[in-house]
Amino acid sequence: MDRAARQAFEETALPHLDSLYGVALRMTRDRAAAEDLVQDTMVRAYRFWHRFEPGTSVRAWLFTILRNTFVNTYHRDNRERARTAELATQIAPLERSGAAGLSGAPPSPDQAVAAKVAAEEIRAALAELPEDYRLAVLLADLEGLAYKEIAAVMECPIGTVMSRLYRGRRLLKKALEDRIDPRELAPSSPLISLDAFRKRGHA
Repeated sequence: MDRAARQAFEETALPHLDSLYGVALRMTRDRAAAEDLVQDTMVRAYRFWHRFEPGTSVRAWLFTILRNTFVNTYHRDNRERARTAELATQIAPLERSGAAGLSGAPPSPDQAVAAKVAAEEIRAALAELPEDYRLAVLLADLEGLAYKEIAAVMECPIGTVMSRLYRGRRLLKKALEDRIDPRELAPSSPLISLDAFRKRGHA
């Protein structure tokens, strides 16, 4: 890769490392594995940068490499990965979007606890979704990819993307309804809604 191409790669691809890591973490459910997955993804992206078409979505291109790397290397091994408390960092934006006090006032202790409980339940519910549904929800609602871009990443028709996204959202909503009893939370601390979850993805 010449200097100009290397500079283009650094300016175009590297800014998406955080997004890649966020999705990789939800796919692998393990920090070390997610870091390895992102590293392998970026190595492949660097090697094949000459195949990237300027003017197209670099995010979709990178997520395609991420998914293929996961399927071919990590998912194929069928390794069981434990969920850890450290995964809370990936859900922090959801806590902010769902917590009370958006006007600037700090949340009360009850509100903070309620938001944390809701965020943890969303994280756990996401982890339980079938892989294809989970990826569709992550790419659409957290990363803000268009149906066409998701279809390219998941290598399926747009209609299939829409079906998986619809089904994934319904399963997520049902899982949250089963997990969280509103009576257990403070009345002034509403649960994080799926609308808030989706808005987080487009923020």
